[in-house]
Amino acid sequence: MDLWIAVTLCAAFFQTLRFMLHKVLSTGGLTATSSTFARFAYAAPAAVLVVASYLIATGQGWPELNLAFWAYALFGALGQILATVFVVALFRQRNFAVGITFKKTEVIQTALVGLAVLGENISAPGWGAILIGLVGVLLLSETPGLSGNWLRRMGSRAVALGIASGFFFAISGVGYRGASLEIASDAPFLRAGVTLVCVVLSQALGMALWLRLFEPGQITAVWGARRTAIWLGLTSMAGSLSWFTAFTLQTAAYVQALGQVELIFSLMASVLVFKESITRRELAGIGFLCLSVLILVLVL
Repeated sequence: MDLWIAVTLCAAFFQTLRFMLHKVLSTGGLTATSSTFARFAYAAPAAVLVVASYLIATGQGWPELNLAFWAYALFGALGQILATVFVVALFRQRNFAVGITFKKTEVIQTALVGLAVLGENISAPGWGAILIGLVGVLLLSETPGLSGNWLRRMGSRAVALGIASGFFFAISGVGYRGASLEIASDAPFLRAGVTLVCVVLSQALGMALWLRLFEPGQITAVWGARRTAIWLGLTSMAGSLSWFTAFTLQTAAYVQALGQVELIFSLMASVLVFKESITRRELAGIGFLCLSVLILVLVL
């Protein structure tokens, strides 16, 4: 098995565990924002320890980081914060598997953002994949117990949160990719690790300031939830490091295609762990969206 395949599978697995822990914390005493902060706060020490150990063991020094690196890194960091807040809030609206599937619209939205911002053309098969994904989103947008016409259902809070989370995860992916390419090194683990440390420290510090100013008491609540939150941090660090490493070893299209196994992991978690029921309509929506994402990443 090639290394990029192994680390991508690890990334998808750890990411599923991370979002499971997010769901557990979000249904407790933490807000969506403080649950997001817990992820970064408890991941930061582990990331620093792992990367420092790697640099010492290999005899490498800390690389020089230019202004472009910090611009990309902070751009991605802010996008990831907003995306995580939205997807955690989504877990309170819909079941775990559907929430993760909405998050996966990040692949589709990356193509649209690329067209609008960078002028990147999308092929006919690419537009076909987007339309198939739209069918999946329409199926998933049928919120149980919500009456009214189609426009009201599409305007539901769950749909808005899901699409917003996918958009900002797409933004964060572009930022992280750009930041890692600014590091002058041929070692994929070093580029991934340094980017991760810089990003997660800035996220933890920034969110701590936000909570202190606008959500008093939540930092204390995060500390009180440390028995669960520490595992959230560890799985977050492992997942992020795996994703960053995979993108330095293989093209994004292949990594994203293989990474869709996260949907299978999340469906298993939804049924086996959270004991949530999956309707036929939701299964059909997940199926259409999976097909759309797979086609899209293969034709780009």
